[in-house]
Amino acid sequence: MAKTQLGARVDNEIKELAEARARDRGLSLGDYIAVLVREDTSGLRQRGLDAARRFLDDHQAVFDEAEEADRRSTEAHAA
Repeated sequence: MAKTQLGARVDNEIKELAEARARDRGLSLGDYIAVLVREDTSGLRQRGLDAARRFLDDHQAVFDEAEEADRRSTEAHAA
């Protein structure tokens, strides 16, 4: 498959994050960007976000309880 060079201007922070994530996944920066575009256009990204939202909707109370217990524990140690 022929490749085309793209140019994009992003903040240094975004560039560093993208490069680090590409390395984590064992991809070149160009391949990483291609994967992101494919996931976005295929709907995979949205399905993942939807699944995360459903998970939080179903289990948010558990996280809230743990957070509250942690807060109470921190306050007890500070007193």
